[in-house]
Amino acid sequence: MSTDAQGSFDEFYGYRFEDLEVGMSAAYGHTVSEADILMFAGVSGDTNPVHLNEEFGAATMFGGRIAHGMLSASYISTVFGTKLPGPGCIYLSQSLRFKAPVRIGDTVVARATVVELNTDKRRARFKTECTVAGKVVLDGEAEIMVPARA
Repeated sequence: MSTDAQGSFDEFYGYRFEDLEVGMSAAYGHTVSEADILMFAGVSGDTNPVHLNEEFGAATMFGGRIAHGMLSASYISTVFGTKLPGPGCIYLSQSLRFKAPVRIGDTVVARATVVELNTDKRRARFKTECTVAGKVVLDGEAEIMVPARA
């Protein structure tokens, strides 16, 4: 099948590698709900009672239920896949450090900031961070492959 017959998807792509600059940043915010936690438990299979059972959570060091750490981390993926670099990028790696719990009703703001560009490989390294009310709850670094212009 020829490229013309397949169609061009250029309009669906986000930033191209050539458009990126060190210091660029984007964010996504989401308020965690009961439904988010239940759906994440169902999709991931992580049914740890610290996420699902209030009495169990109350008996832990957290004093109540907490959201899955990977739920907050997934909001970083949202930034990459929808904003910066956006559609067409490929997530290669991610380091994570969980700093504080997230609870139902908390608004998590995930932010990714370009810290390094590798032109030879079309890869970008990002500082990643999630905050709740300005407090860092998760941080790390990610490497993303970004498509170049044709």
